[in-house]
Amino acid sequence: MTRIVVIGAGPAGLAAAASAAGAGADVVLVDEGERTGGQFWRHHPALTDPRMQHQLGRFGELQQALAGVRTMSSTSVWRVEAGEPLRVHALTGPVDDAQRRGETLEADAVVLATGAHDRVLPVPGWTLPGVTSAGAVQALAKRDGVALGTRMVVAGAGPFLLPVAQSAALLGVEVVEVIEAATTGTLVRGWGRRPWELTAAAGKAGELGSYAASLVKHRTTYRLGSAVTRIHGTTSVEAVTISRIDSDWRPIPGTERIVECDSVALGHGFTPRLEAAIQFGCDITPDRFVRVDGQQLTSIPGVHAAGEITGIGGADAALAEGAIAGLAAAGVPGADLRYRKPLAARRRMRAFAQRLQTHAIRPGWTAWLDDDTVVCRCEAATAASLREYADASSRGMRLATRAGLGPCQGRTCGRSVEDIIGAASGFDRRPVLSSVRIGELAAHRNTHE
Repeated sequence: MTRIVVIGAGPAGLAAAASAAGAGADVVLVDEGERTGGQFWRHHPALTDPRMQHQLGRFGELQQALAGVRTMSSTSVWRVEAGEPLRVHALTGPVDDAQRRGETLEADAVVLATGAHDRVLPVPGWTLPGVTSAGAVQALAKRDGVALGTRMVVAGAGPFLLPVAQSAALLGVEVVEVIEAATTGTLVRGWGRRPWELTAAAGKAGELGSYAASLVKHRTTYRLGSAVTRIHGTTSVEAVTISRIDSDWRPIPGTERIVECDSVALGHGFTPRLEAAIQFGCDITPDRFVRVDGQQLTSIPGVHAAGEITGIGGADAALAEGAIAGLAAAGVPGADLRYRKPLAARRRMRAFAQRLQTHAIRPGWTAWLDDDTVVCRCEAATAASLREYADASSRGMRLATRAGLGPCQGRTCGRSVEDIIGAASGFDRRPVLSSVRIGELAAHRNTHE
């Protein structure tokens, strides 16, 4: 029986585990969260408002299909190894627990479905209490029914801003404005090009309609071609400066205005979690995604990838890719009819995924930074210090500024640092994928000698 480890229990991972188990494989599903579902189906049985969830029926189907699958929740993968067999080293238990249980999983195939985290561009004042990522606002709302503040501005780029605004409004927050960086012309060119291609993703129209209805109901202003370029306050958020920006995301002088608020949700797209794929040795594309073939196989034998790490495309694309990856990892021949439905869904969603590039970050955003704007929050590295060492080696820059050397290891600031210095810095390449205690490393060594 083929042994498969699936890393990540979001839509892609759940679909991969379900299809692999259905094909007769011995599957282990590993995830950091307390419950399966990932960011898309983040939930709490008693606290989650069902109006914030989409495709709950599909989630229920996947849970039923995984009834016999070993699921390791609250489990951090800290190292992976290519070879025969493939190895996944994991620690189970709360991340702050000194008694986590270590285990090494051996597999014939691994499906990487590690997803992405939302990216937040630094803004002067973004370290004030009351400022958080759009994903954090959504997570608090979905899982805990907790609102951030009472008067919020949601700003950044991409469709994800809309469900964040809707979730906050459902909790009674006054969402003053939703600020989208893409200009009207950019949106028309991006989403209006060959519109018939989007009919295959018609299910998204219903979601868009519910978000638009929420904006109208709560009288929330939605502005294009703008950005929050400064956040004001003494001990917490009191207001923001919103500026018009050009197509390169540079602030247009003279367009600034002040909007009072007590909370800000920032989200500028998503960054794929590539660490495990890179540690396996998988090829990465120039635009920083995992390269896969038609069966979601990476360049490393036995290692498949699905979901946002192969390209940001949303839950429907992730479900399709996960199902394909699970079947392929289980050794199901490519001509098998079980591929037909997910392959068709993957083709349908590609046009939608390509349109998301309409909201891609433009290089002019660095113009809204002050010299003393903190970029790396863990180590308080400022924009000025990064620019001072922009010509140094990657190692030299990090040693001089400490950027990326804090607890998050560059997960939050890495891409922004690279934009500011104009060079890649290798933040995705880590010998250890998650935080590990010295004692846990020692225990691992003792059990593997």
